[in-house]
Amino acid sequence: MYLYNPFSSPLPPITVTADSTLAPLPIHLNLKKKPIRYLTRWRVGHRPVHRPTSSQRQAVSCCFSMPVHCHASSTQVHDSLKYSRAYWVSRFTIAWNMDVGDGLCYLYASKTASLSITNDGIQGYDVKIKLEADNSGLSENVMEKFPHIRDYRAFRLPSTLDVKSLLKCQLSVALCTSDGKWTTATGLQLPGVLDEMFSYNGPLGAVFSKEVVSLYIWAPTAQAVRACIYKDSLGGNPIEIVPLQEFNGVWSAIGPRSWEGLYYVYEVSVYHPSTLQIEKCIANDPYARGLSADGRRTLFVDLDSDSLKPEGWDNLANEKPTLLSFSDISIYELHVRDFSANDPTVHPEFHGGYLAFASEDSACVHHLKRVSNAGITHVHLLPTFQFAGVADEKDKWKNADTRMLESLPPDSDKQQAHITAIQNEDGYNWGYNPVLWGVPKGSYAINPNGPSRTIEFRKMVQALNHIGLRIVLDVVYNHLHGSGPIDENSVLDKIVPGYYLRLNTDGCIEHSACVNNTGSEHFMAERLIIDDLLCWAVHYKVDGFRFDLMGHIMKRTMLKARSVLNDLSKDTRGVDGSSIYLYGEGWDFGEVAKNGRGINASQFNLSGTGIGSFNDRIRDAMLGGSPFGHPLQQGFITGLLLQPNEHDHGSEAVQEHMLAGLKDHIQVGMAANLRDFVLTNCDGEEVKGSEVSTYDGVPVAYALSPTETINYVSAHDNETLFDIVSLKTAMEISVDERCRLNHLATSIVALSQGIPFFHSGDELLRSKSLDRDSYNSGDWFNRLDFSYSSNNWGVGLPPKEKNEKNWPLIKPRLADPSFKPRSSHILAAIDNFLNMLQIRYSSPLFRLKTANAIQQRVRFHNTGPSWVPGAIVMSIEDGHEGVPGLSQLDPNYSYIVVIINVCPTAVTFFTPALRARSFELHPVQVMSGDEIVKNSTYEASTGCFAVPPRTTSVFVQPR
Repeated sequence: MYLYNPFSSPLPPITVTADSTLAPLPIHLNLKKKPIRYLTRWRVGHRPVHRPTSSQRQAVSCCFSMPVHCHASSTQVHDSLKYSRAYWVSRFTIAWNMDVGDGLCYLYASKTASLSITNDGIQGYDVKIKLEADNSGLSENVMEKFPHIRDYRAFRLPSTLDVKSLLKCQLSVALCTSDGKWTTATGLQLPGVLDEMFSYNGPLGAVFSKEVVSLYIWAPTAQAVRACIYKDSLGGNPIEIVPLQEFNGVWSAIGPRSWEGLYYVYEVSVYHPSTLQIEKCIANDPYARGLSADGRRTLFVDLDSDSLKPEGWDNLANEKPTLLSFSDISIYELHVRDFSANDPTVHPEFHGGYLAFASEDSACVHHLKRVSNAGITHVHLLPTFQFAGVADEKDKWKNADTRMLESLPPDSDKQQAHITAIQNEDGYNWGYNPVLWGVPKGSYAINPNGPSRTIEFRKMVQALNHIGLRIVLDVVYNHLHGSGPIDENSVLDKIVPGYYLRLNTDGCIEHSACVNNTGSEHFMAERLIIDDLLCWAVHYKVDGFRFDLMGHIMKRTMLKARSVLNDLSKDTRGVDGSSIYLYGEGWDFGEVAKNGRGINASQFNLSGTGIGSFNDRIRDAMLGGSPFGHPLQQGFITGLLLQPNEHDHGSEAVQEHMLAGLKDHIQVGMAANLRDFVLTNCDGEEVKGSEVSTYDGVPVAYALSPTETINYVSAHDNETLFDIVSLKTAMEISVDERCRLNHLATSIVALSQGIPFFHSGDELLRSKSLDRDSYNSGDWFNRLDFSYSSNNWGVGLPPKEKNEKNWPLIKPRLADPSFKPRSSHILAAIDNFLNMLQIRYSSPLFRLKTANAIQQRVRFHNTGPSWVPGAIVMSIEDGHEGVPGLSQLDPNYSYIVVIINVCPTAVTFFTPALRARSFELHPVQVMSGDEIVKNSTYEASTGCFAVPPRTTSVFVQPR
């Protein structure tokens, strides 16, 4: 091993033995800007071309592979340093997928990022260290932490090495042959060694005490950190520049309490592997709790200050709507802007913002009160953290000419052209473009500067709680919108480059989760997620979290989040953490698939945790196909076999078999998708839910408890429920029938065991004019109308980028005036939706708390090969006289039967098991405005039920 001393006149190499002690490397900053050389990466814009919503998502390739050849030209060889194919996995171990043979391996370091490669090897280094091959291989804990490199070779560093100083340098490893000829080189990935040496649980961010403000930032690879303090939110020179001091990777400084209300940014001097330079990065605080408009500067804000608390805020935990059990939850998914942007009864200043939720006399709030009174317990808000894609200051927005748009034909392409032209400069985006997780989005506040967004967000939470609704935040910890040292939306990658973002084996950023995947398997990335959840729970008193692409997060992280939140109490933190519910998208794809980066939070891995995941099986079975299949593929409620469309689904026998299989999928879902629930399948065999398979062989059921299943038929992704029904059903059926099918779908979700989830507007027959991905389609295609006069059908062909290939299918449907519902249809849909919620909450039998209770009480009839096609019959039994061992849960009903008839004709069904009982139609349906359901009958002498076409009927046996 050799050590070169760069701080004296040139000397010959000094041989250093493995027992020698190396002094810390003095670091002299090279702050002179050099030309930037970017590593080419693929970008996918604000959202992927199609943002999948099921386990069939596919990974997106993230970088171009460039082979490194021996004795290539200097330019080609230099490119090898752009990659980081070796891993510094622990303090004294480097993993590299290279066979040394009889050659030699060296680690090189340059404090000024001056490494270069010529035909003679690496030049410009300050330190050269010989590595020893470790034939025992990587340790068990390293392989557990990095399963994707478990077969890499291990190389040992000297135990006396000053690792901390080296980690602030540009680093490379290289192989030489025994005769000294260089063969290959690469950079290093550092998360393993950083976790081992610098994991930290102390304070981070701006910490306020009575007299001072303390700044803490974790940046172990930085060479220098300064805080630039500003008086204003934008412009001007800093009023103070404060150097931070480092101790063991954490940089800190202390300032006066008078900093409160001012702004700051960090200036971090650090080696950045994407440019191969020492960069002076300007970044916000990763632990920011306030921002200026568009996140240009971090606001010094004390969230405990009384001036930021609405009246009664500290007592809100005692005023929360009652929640006795997670099994009582039902969720209503809503976008903040959609809620009020189109509501003329909301004050114009509040349109599309937080304070609309506190507008008690508005139509939108009145609607929320109605769904709350019927039974909805939680409002799930699409992302409300600081995201890119929408300017925080409203005067920067471009607005659509709605008068012109309203004059155009329903199937015109001019509407989408107009919206697309301004889509990146208007006020609309779903918000899955994370910039800073811990600050409310400024565009939803009246004033994006100062502390207004904090105050307004709290007023929103308070207002929702006061009308009986708890609030769930959609959190997006799986990716970040920005990366690199220059991007104005990059934060974490400026402060500790290559740590927070998950890299592939070339050292390029993984993009399977949209762009810039994050790695919660790294200690401080996981810690940031946990701290962020705590901030929202404690300082904003939110009641649940929905995790976007939860499968890209490690299971360990989710379990830690559940544990930490559960430990919160009203006495210590003013929050009942045990009532905070966690759920998310448990899709298993990309680099994390099959536990490729550790045990991830996918559907099957979460069994037994109590954390919920979306059940795409029941959605696909009801609608047909999947979001990735043919758009006309029919399902159980959209006409398969019973009323086919023009798509070729195979022979009648094939369709009969498909329909029977889809019924099994739905029945498993209605039993909370429990993997051990036993039912009779379409072949007449008794099977467990986990033994019922999808068409690609994956088990349908995965849950061990009912609260681990989120049943849904539509969400913000893909077409709305009414749109997909209108697309998949036969062209010739009436709008009346389509509206009933819309209701059938929501009724199945509402009456299933597990947790029901509804996309806002499903109850209004909401349309997005058949747009399959409206994340950036503006208010025009995303409008909600709480005056109940329109459902937004036929407002033009949906945006070309995501929908053009389906325009030939879409155009004739939009052009046909018979497809458009009337106000009477919308009002009927709302009543039917509220009725189903009322039925769900009329009996605890629809909300059983344990898998055992569901297995004991829930039965499916009309099963086996002789079933009546198109009908699902479910019974739920309560304890009553003559049934030993079954406790009584429901004081009103001893038996419930739910019959779902998706046929275009009435069906009759009878079974000896349900004969001679005193069933009657549920009183909610008897009193409903739906005259068709009132024709449902039961004949006790024969046990025969008769149910009208396209109807869900609920029969009860009163005590």
